[in-house]
Amino acid sequence: MGKFLLQADDLDVLIQVIGAEGHRLVGPVLRDGAIVYDEIHSACDLPRGWTDEQEKGQYRIKRRDDGAYFGYAAGPHSWKKFLQLPRRQVWQAERDTSGIRITAIEEPVPSLAFIGVRSCELHAIAIQDRVFLSDRYPNDSYARRRKPLLVIAVNCTAAASTCFCTSMNTGPEVTLPTDLTMTEVIDGETHFFVIAAGSKRGERILQQLPVQPAETQHIEQAQRGIQAAEVQMQQGPRHFDSSDIKDLLYRNYESPEWEEVANRCLSCANCTMACPTCFCSTVEDTTDLSGDNAARWERWDSCFTGDFSYITGGAVRPDTRSRYRQWMTHKLATWHDQFGTSGCVGCGRCIAWCPVGIDLTEELQRIREMEKP
Repeated sequence: MGKFLLQADDLDVLIQVIGAEGHRLVGPVLRDGAIVYDEIHSACDLPRGWTDEQEKGQYRIKRRDDGAYFGYAAGPHSWKKFLQLPRRQVWQAERDTSGIRITAIEEPVPSLAFIGVRSCELHAIAIQDRVFLSDRYPNDSYARRRKPLLVIAVNCTAAASTCFCTSMNTGPEVTLPTDLTMTEVIDGETHFFVIAAGSKRGERILQQLPVQPAETQHIEQAQRGIQAAEVQMQQGPRHFDSSDIKDLLYRNYESPEWEEVANRCLSCANCTMACPTCFCSTVEDTTDLSGDNAARWERWDSCFTGDFSYITGGAVRPDTRSRYRQWMTHKLATWHDQFGTSGCVGCGRCIAWCPVGIDLTEELQRIREMEKP
């Protein structure tokens, strides 16, 4: 199927059709001074007319001068919290007179649909798919949530100052498979979406919408918006050549810059919690006071925590210098060796949500400059 025109006033029809198909729709909502991802019931739930301003250690929402539904960049949440749950129970154990019974916990899994997924986030989901589905140790909970997922992606037509997806070759235009892909266009009083299906499920939904074939001018308008976001990042201060990052970091494993950044880093783990690709987790065993009931829980963890690398005799990475180096070299270098791609998609969340404003792109530049004679 080709590209079609969906008027902005008919966006709620898309949302209702998705619900009627049996999906629980999740998308951007305005809450507590931020644009986050949560359940969507109608187009009124979307952050229409709002955008965000981001910089090192800063995030603010503000009003737009138009009624854009998706006129924002990456917020504090990523989609991973719906696929790799932040905390989940693995099993429950009970002891009685007949012995000990251990019961595996299989939580009910909703048929999720994501609306508003950006290109960088699609790449992040693909990375987690590689970790949790294609590796030697698949995560059953992730697999059950991922399998029925319906994805409605949105091409970016504007970027935050913290975005650098063009440097990581992950955006702003959607290039990975989706069920539906939309580009929002606002030109004066004209407000519409250019929409296309990328799967059989997407085609079935598209056939239920009040759409008409998009004309050449509509497609060109949409493409100009995407190109504007690309130029905005390419001309910004965070654009860089990522082709040699792996070798750069391998050559500078003992760079003095690691000590410099450690003097600022709080080891708070904000960057890893906000990152859409970080997947580290740990397990916790709990018991009640009687000793008759126990449970095992899986929860997110971070390589920035002191206990993460603890083994008999102490922690492998006991200081902030070694932890920050581990995170950055894994994300940008050893991830290639482990999974065949970079672990960074250029969403900029680690920059905006670092309380002391550490900027990954600046750290790379400093390492590069220190390497020069």
